[in-house]
Amino acid sequence: MTVIREITSGLRFPEGPIWMPDGSVILVEIERGTLTRVRPDGRQEIVARTGGGPNGAAIGPDGKCYVCNNGGFKWHEEGGLLRPVLQADDYGGGRIERVDLQTGAVETLYTGVGDIKLRGPNDIVFDRHGGFWFTDLGKVRQRDQDRGGVFYAKADGSLLKEVIHPMIHPNGIGLSPEGDRLYVVESPTGRLWAFEITGPGEIKRQPWPSPNGGKLIAGLPGYQLFDSLAVEASGNVCVATLFKGCISVISPDGDLVEQVSMPDLYTTNICFGGPDMGTAFITLSNSGRLVAVDWKRPGLALAH
Repeated sequence: MTVIREITSGLRFPEGPIWMPDGSVILVEIERGTLTRVRPDGRQEIVARTGGGPNGAAIGPDGKCYVCNNGGFKWHEEGGLLRPVLQADDYGGGRIERVDLQTGAVETLYTGVGDIKLRGPNDIVFDRHGGFWFTDLGKVRQRDQDRGGVFYAKADGSLLKEVIHPMIHPNGIGLSPEGDRLYVVESPTGRLWAFEITGPGEIKRQPWPSPNGGKLIAGLPGYQLFDSLAVEASGNVCVATLFKGCISVISPDGDLVEQVSMPDLYTTNICFGGPDMGTAFITLSNSGRLVAVDWKRPGLALAH
């Protein structure tokens, strides 16, 4: 039986957790528009106010926090449970932001490249070269929605390029332990895709009929939607699974290793931490909680 330890509650749709060496977890609160630090005893501290919809987050080679800001959602709250619905009325576009964790200063790094505007940046992962991959989910409106994609960028602001397009609302993103495989999940299709990396920001595309140049690794039956993910040291991919309310552990070959149940239909993200990377920190967004679980297998240490 999985023992779930609640670290804190009262968060406004938490996502993007990052375990820090001091034992705290930095995460975003999408509805509140903040980057928030959660101490081991559950105390919450606002690190920065980004506005919009801060979504994915990762520490860069300079020690600053890079945030995927989706531009904001409309929200529905009922019975103390919060969920996003459509594009915000005051939506002004998506962006990648860089946050100084010491001062809380927020700067906009990218809003698009050429005539391609960022619509809803969602999740992010740094590679060993100091660059980062991120997904752009796009936005959903009452009668139409965007097609999403995957971008690669340099942390110094000198390069942004679209690498994969189109995808159906790409969400979680991660790298294999060797750094030679990029994992991307699509939310509404509940599919996990893999892309062969040939260099920084470069992939080898699979031929048609692949719709996006990737290899389909796994898809789950029924109404199970994929959100963000983290990778184990063994190479397994741990995907937060909406509406099933669990973490789905999928092998590199596509086998479902296990599903670890969580008490929230909006189980949205997972990161690993602790001295041996043996603790999973999981965001339960509908109910606004951050929880911890002793994981069976160690997680993969991130690049920074």
